[in-house]
Amino acid sequence: MESDSETHSGEDTTPDDWMELADASPANSPDASPANSPDASPANSPAAAQKPSEKKDFKLSLITWNVEGINGEKLPERARGLVKYLNLYNPDVVFLQELIPPYVQFLKKRFVSYLMIEGGEKGYFTGMLLKKSRVKFVESEIVPYRTTQMNRNLLVAQVIVDGQKLCLMTSHFESFKANSKERMNQLHVVKWRFKRAPDDVTVVFGGDTNLRDAEVPKVGLPATVCDVWERLGKQEHCRYTWDTTTNTNQNISTTARCRFDRIYLRPAIKRGVHRLAPDHMALVGLEKLDCGRYTSDHWGIYCTFSAE
Repeated sequence: MESDSETHSGEDTTPDDWMELADASPANSPDASPANSPDASPANSPAAAQKPSEKKDFKLSLITWNVEGINGEKLPERARGLVKYLNLYNPDVVFLQELIPPYVQFLKKRFVSYLMIEGGEKGYFTGMLLKKSRVKFVESEIVPYRTTQMNRNLLVAQVIVDGQKLCLMTSHFESFKANSKERMNQLHVVKWRFKRAPDDVTVVFGGDTNLRDAEVPKVGLPATVCDVWERLGKQEHCRYTWDTTTNTNQNISTTARCRFDRIYLRPAIKRGVHRLAPDHMALVGLEKLDCGRYTSDHWGIYCTFSAE
């Protein structure tokens, strides 16, 4: 959430609300709901649309999403909305921000074929879901931001996908316009991680950066790192991930359109190793749920990568 007033309103969410939804998960289906359910993963989903020959090529799919877990209004219903989207897109990797402990437990129960890695235990924090059938987990760490005033950190996971080494990183940078200096300090930490990664490792960062465009050149990213949205041609339809002209979850009178959520990529640069490049990006969560809310006040980003 980033409204320059990080407050939340609405009814409180009780543990019973979460348990009722979690217990409603199909007992014999680890992730997806029954085929006739709105939560089911259809045959024409983005993940299922590949031709058989394409499945042999190296591909990686990813969603990053600030799920607005600190806003309790209709949160279980919105969590169910997240499940619907994850079942639809069936990504290999999911980066999540603004998780809270009940949300984590709910997702663990609904997605047993994914490994959940948590970036915290109390308050709100980041997390990753890694599809066990594709992503081999090696190790993870939580890198603290020493000067944060909001308990923010960098969650890092080392994994292997189809023999390719990847370093996955997600974070929720400091919120509010006034915290520009701290936000740039946090980007410096990410930049250092990009620079020190071994040549045979592909590095992917995604998250709610809260970055303003003018802040990025002040830090400067390595020449080997690309902003995925920029690399794909700065498509207008997926520019703004926090857009109060359309998204009404915050219920605020002021309007703002910001590209807070970003994905950065540093391909492996060692000869003989697959060099990944982004080939598709889209915003997700654009549909209002039956409860009258969107899944989050942020749109999520769905992105795919393939070997050049």
